[in-house]
Amino acid sequence: MVAKRIIPCLDIRDGQVVKGINFLGIKEVGDAVEMGRRYSAEGADELVFLDITATFEGRKTFAKLVEKIALNINIPFTVGGGISTLEDAARLLDAGADKISVNSSAIANPQLISDIAARYGNQFVVCAIDAKNVDGKWIATTHGGRNFTDKELFSWAREAQDRGAGEILFTSMDHDGTKAGYACETYARLSEILTIPVIASGGAGNTQHIVDVLTEGKADAALAASIFHYGEISIPELKFQLREAGVNVR
Repeated sequence: MVAKRIIPCLDIRDGQVVKGINFLGIKEVGDAVEMGRRYSAEGADELVFLDITATFEGRKTFAKLVEKIALNINIPFTVGGGISTLEDAARLLDAGADKISVNSSAIANPQLISDIAARYGNQFVVCAIDAKNVDGKWIATTHGGRNFTDKELFSWAREAQDRGAGEILFTSMDHDGTKAGYACETYARLSEILTIPVIASGGAGNTQHIVDVLTEGKADAALAASIFHYGEISIPELKFQLREAGVNVR
């Protein structure tokens, strides 16, 4: 059985790590390089860096900050935010990113997924989907959750897979930052209809929530931010508890 992954997420605004609830009330929580170094040393399986206002502000992701983080970690590193062309992807891969995460730009131009996958391989492309449950239907959003689209979570995830995405990173806007648990039923359904890994994001508040999404939710990886950033649990302790619960982790 493939080991489940634990992935801390660094949401970046103005070069600092930030966190909010339901994509609102954003507050600074620390230095990106220091936090990346700490999570790598503690045994995180991967690190995700998301420049959360790059698309909204119409600018590119901070390549120099990406380079600094990459030099201080020794785990796979996914970078997203403001990536709208092959050149953007190339610049970040050159800066030290191992994977590229596309979200708003992929919805505006789905061919971008195909183009990046064709040049660099499926394993380099993560399609991030920020979705909100509206009247029982999961609707994908863009620009950091500010704009609703005509894309529905499951059909868009399947299209992204067909276009060459190697992973889907789905964040439930309804659960983000609440620490009330993941949308496990939705992750289970997503995992059942896809053949590529699903990364669960939004709602981690304790070990049991992560156990649930990796078992009942059938997710391949659990992404979390608040519980790590605020020191509520360390990665070594989390992995110990996951093993005790029968979850296969590295």
